[in-house]
Amino acid sequence: MPRVKKISEPRNPVGTVAELFAGVGGFRIGLAEAGWQTIYSNQWEPSTKTQHASDVYVANFGISGHSNEDISKVDNIPKVDLLVGGFPCQDYSVAKSLNSSKGLAGKKGVLWWEILRLVKKKKPEFLFLENVDRLLKSPSSQRGRDFAVMLKTLGDEGYLIEWRVVSASDYGFPQRRIRVFIVARRTREKIVNPAKFVTREGILARSLPVESSFEERAEISLKETADVISRNFGKSETRSPFLNAGVYYSGNAYTYKTTPSFKGKKRTLGDIVLADSDVPKEYWVDSDRLEEWQYLKGAKTIERTHKESGTSYNYAEGKMAFPDLLTNPSRTILTGEGGTSPSRFKHIIKTRKGYRRLTPVELERLNGFPDNWTAKGSEGGEINDARRAFFMGNALVVGLISRVGKVLADEMNRSRAKD
Repeated sequence: MPRVKKISEPRNPVGTVAELFAGVGGFRIGLAEAGWQTIYSNQWEPSTKTQHASDVYVANFGISGHSNEDISKVDNIPKVDLLVGGFPCQDYSVAKSLNSSKGLAGKKGVLWWEILRLVKKKKPEFLFLENVDRLLKSPSSQRGRDFAVMLKTLGDEGYLIEWRVVSASDYGFPQRRIRVFIVARRTREKIVNPAKFVTREGILARSLPVESSFEERAEISLKETADVISRNFGKSETRSPFLNAGVYYSGNAYTYKTTPSFKGKKRTLGDIVLADSDVPKEYWVDSDRLEEWQYLKGAKTIERTHKESGTSYNYAEGKMAFPDLLTNPSRTILTGEGGTSPSRFKHIIKTRKGYRRLTPVELERLNGFPDNWTAKGSEGGEINDARRAFFMGNALVVGLISRVGKVLADEMNRSRAKD
């Protein structure tokens, strides 16, 4: 097994970072490339006794500054310049139906309040958060309420907040992974031209450029208190008012539907695959199982029965690519990508040797992690392939983090120059 490429922490860091919900360290890798030093990290998975992600994190970064405890029990963190986190998204995930997405009222959705608690205590200069794009329209009963509450409560702490829905493939990365990025800075600044800020001047606009024109725009007043917003926002609405980009300050959100602008090289799934000779036998699909894979990937109508009412209904699924084309970016990696059993959602590619699944190293490459980053835990024990795939289904695209981190570094230097 090839050795894992070690990440070099910056010798003269632009600032310090606390990484919450750290997973296997995607934020830390990207921010180190941008000149930031992570001095505190927290990773805790309540549903498992063995803390696999935390073990992988420690194996790669060491134990110094790392916490493996329930975030709700973390009473203090170091004073840092930048607080980051891909906070758990189970309550907003596209893997759940709209009606079962509980949002901020859900068990893990309430972790937003833990972030806010630590922000109030430490008041970092910047925040950089990541979540699934459904966050902008949850819950189903009050479209956009959760995001409105987040903007209001964070804004009340003196932050100007930007957001952008980003697909990694739009900026040259080999995966169509769509997430919402949220960047906030502590400031009393008022923006003269919100549209220009969102498309040209903001941190996200400079990190991940968009066209200067936009298809839609809206202004949303959030001047009422958070509890009133929580009760009333989005009632009877079928669509969230929050578009794919925007900025919030002084009680108002300005939101726009933007189009990515990228002229660099666009990588594809084929750019990251291993040579056939390097792929273990268990990843190749036996010919007698191809028909099962094809059925699961194909269009179909399935008769089902509603559990509560006993009513029968037809459930329809559209056709998916089979195999996944090497000439395109990959689909989003899901947490269930591992394991040999046929699945509608796992990737299948075809090479000269035949059909096969993606290996853990290829999944790591799709997210921009070094090869075999997730292969071993802190005690040197091997991590099984299904668990490694699960990590990558929960991870983020490191290159996007680096791009935003570099502009945040510029802002940090500019802020210090003013002082």
